[in-house]
Amino acid sequence: MMKVTIKNLILCLSFLTLSFGVYAQTKPYDTTYRPAKYKELVEKFNADPKSKKDYIFLGNSITAGTDWSKLLNLPQAKNRGISGDITFGVLERLQEVIDRKPAKVFVLIGINDVSRNIPDSLILRNYKTIIKRIREGSKKTQIYFYTLLPVNASFEKFKNHYGKDEHILYLNDEIRKFTAKNVTVIDLYPHFLDADKKLKAELTKDGLHLIPAGYEVWKDVLIKGGYLK
Repeated sequence: MMKVTIKNLILCLSFLTLSFGVYAQTKPYDTTYRPAKYKELVEKFNADPKSKKDYIFLGNSITAGTDWSKLLNLPQAKNRGISGDITFGVLERLQEVIDRKPAKVFVLIGINDVSRNIPDSLILRNYKTIIKRIREGSKKTQIYFYTLLPVNASFEKFKNHYGKDEHILYLNDEIRKFTAKNVTVIDLYPHFLDADKKLKAELTKDGLHLIPAGYEVWKDVLIKGGYLK
């Protein structure tokens, strides 16, 4: 009886050790997170007059950080960036964009998902769902999907966003394949990269967000690529 008891004890300890190891390797993530101003901004977006001539810029704080209509001299450019937003938040508010039947939609989203340890597979699934829903709900809308921008850890401000370059690189490689899905990919990433594979320090204020010089680079990419025609 003693041998059986010891054997069972060893098995239980082994199971607990294995379980703890698996748990320790699994980083928690929350797909329900929404920024504090999310509801307020969505209500504001819904109240905005609709036009099929609209150019919608959809994303997080990086998109929210400039006035696209002034930057591009395009009155029809509408900013749909919400600081802190993730792909799940974009999907939740996407119908407002679809209902507009806009001429163009420019999508940059995902870096906050990466910072929150949302698995790459879920981020990629959400990208494809965003594309699918726009394509089905607004057939004439041209979809432009950006690659994620690099980050710069030397600023030491957004530590949850740093040290995860492999996820950015993987997602960008997958985004570049979207050309097969009748989507125009705009590869922003290399335009913001320095020699050390970081976000150029002269284009950012904190290693994540852009300063006006950064938006000028972005503007040049859009104009020279003919994406605003």
